[in-house]
Amino acid sequence: MTDPSASRTPVERRSPPRLWTPAEANQRIGELEELLPRLRGWVLRLREVHEESHRLAEFWGADINAVDHADHLLKQRLDAEWQNLTRRLEEAVAGLRKEGIEVKDLEQGTVDFYGLEGGEVVFLCWQRGEPSVEFYHPLAGSFRNRRPIADAARRASPSARGPAPSGPS
Repeated sequence: MTDPSASRTPVERRSPPRLWTPAEANQRIGELEELLPRLRGWVLRLREVHEESHRLAEFWGADINAVDHADHLLKQRLDAEWQNLTRRLEEAVAGLRKEGIEVKDLEQGTVDFYGLEGGEVVFLCWQRGEPSVEFYHPLAGSFRNRRPIADAARRASPSARGPAPSGPS
């Protein structure tokens, strides 16, 4: 009899996200001010591409897939654009996640950085247009649960925050 666990895929172990101080997060704001509108533009274009593809499919049905169909090349261009934009968007968001930065709302430009407040891992919360990261909320909370960051935490150096805690991610 074979061991049933031998065929299981090993569980991927993720290291805890980087923990940011408010000062470190503030250094990224300029870059995020440029990146978020670009990401939002990609999402808006994805909506347009989806609507156009849907319109073609509704009008032509399965015929649109025929190589000799008049709008087949348009459908292929839309499909390629969809794939390209989706890949770029996923890569950009994944890159931020690897750094411990979570894009929460592209419409509002809301971003969370993993950080520490009162010895607890929290999200340091920033929204496009705000001059700096000045709020946090619990990991299970949201923008509505924002509270001001204590002044001591705002001035904390990277060495003051200690190692990243281990635990579920």
